[in-house]
Amino acid sequence: MTTSTAAPAVLDAERQDLLAMLAKARFFLRFTVQNLTDEQARERPTASELTLGGLIKHVAATERAWADFLVDPSSMRDMDTMTEADFAQRELDFRLLPGETLADALATYQQVAERTDALVGTVDLNAALTLPSAPWFQESAWSARRVLMHIVAETAQHAGHADIIRESLDGQKTMG
Repeated sequence: MTTSTAAPAVLDAERQDLLAMLAKARFFLRFTVQNLTDEQARERPTASELTLGGLIKHVAATERAWADFLVDPSSMRDMDTMTEADFAQRELDFRLLPGETLADALATYQQVAERTDALVGTVDLNAALTLPSAPWFQESAWSARRVLMHIVAETAQHAGHADIIRESLDGQKTMG
């Protein structure tokens, strides 16, 4: 476990910066899907398989997984232990399925974000966390700080994807 028993009364500058960067990336992602119908959130207006609703679900699932990892590094499995069913389930995180709504996906994302934000205040940023075995990890461990920076980077990258999809969908741009 990489958290202390009590949150600091006042967050230091580094933790404030991490929260500010997370908030900014999340804002741009959420802004991109404003005023969409569920049907629009499911559309694929580009050559990519990505949809706006699917991106919201994926970012929430990814952030949840990394937050779980901060609390318990064994929660993230080695790539070679994943089954076909695991991979099929992962793919569902990239689509807003029939019966799912964009509003529900955004509400889930908000809950995930609130949990992560609380962890930023308590996690030992210097804690070394052993990464699962996967071809995309060149290191064997990351600091909790790096895990949080990875969440920021993932969110910002997908906010960019969302902006391209939204502009292709109806011409709206997040910026510009």
